[in-house]
Amino acid sequence: MNDIPIFIPSKGRYESGCTWKALNGMGVDRYRVIVEPQEYDLYRRVLPADKLLVLDMTYKERYDTCDGIPYGENPRVGSGAARNFGWDTAKREGAAWHWIIDDNIRRFMVYNDNRKHVAKFDTFARVESFVNNYRNVTMAGMQYAMFVPRKEKNNPLIINTRIFSCNLIRTDSPFRWRGRYNEDVILSMDMLEAGYCTILFQTYLCEKIRTGIVKGGNTDELYRSGTEEKSRLLKSVYPGKVKLVMRYGRHHHNVDFSQYKNCLIRKSK
Repeated sequence: MNDIPIFIPSKGRYESGCTWKALNGMGVDRYRVIVEPQEYDLYRRVLPADKLLVLDMTYKERYDTCDGIPYGENPRVGSGAARNFGWDTAKREGAAWHWIIDDNIRRFMVYNDNRKHVAKFDTFARVESFVNNYRNVTMAGMQYAMFVPRKEKNNPLIINTRIFSCNLIRTDSPFRWRGRYNEDVILSMDMLEAGYCTILFQTYLCEKIRTGIVKGGNTDELYRSGTEEKSRLLKSVYPGKVKLVMRYGRHHHNVDFSQYKNCLIRKSK
């Protein structure tokens, strides 16, 4: 399955380049960075042309932000539109699966024997091989490294939960990215509500730089006013499933994913 493409939506982060630098260090060459037209020349300074995809801006105009505000009144739609562009690119290219990865991943890791090792090989291929055994998995991903503490018992994977920032998606699944904020949670819940399974790997991890630290991306585009608005939008999409809570002095959402009991269905040999 080494033909599975990796798409990295990026905005204003051509100087940092965390994710593609991490991939280069692992010898992973099958990625492309999705950029907006006005930033193409900036990214071209640090990446070859064959590593860049220019976003069709009509994807932003047509994007379902889930808050009813027209694009003309608020053109800041987050990364969901670029993620849909990557999804459609995968369809056109005939890719059965595709990755959508945030542009602020410092490194990828392997968790083994209670130790976190910086990945030196294509860990994505391991995830791809595993999910290909099941016919009702529509998305998988890697857990945040900070959520897998050492010296505690951690399951190798979690079934039926949210996938953040590092998403492997079955290209023919009948869903779309949507939501101005929390689009990864919305997509996860859309899939689970429809009866499909998601798999979150905790043997393979991603070390994401905390939201609000790296200049560019959603830090500049959406989150300057804090986290309350994005939490309230998620609750408006799934009012009976989302609770609003305060954690660490900030507004957060809370979803009890244990309510989803979808069972993995193995492919017949």
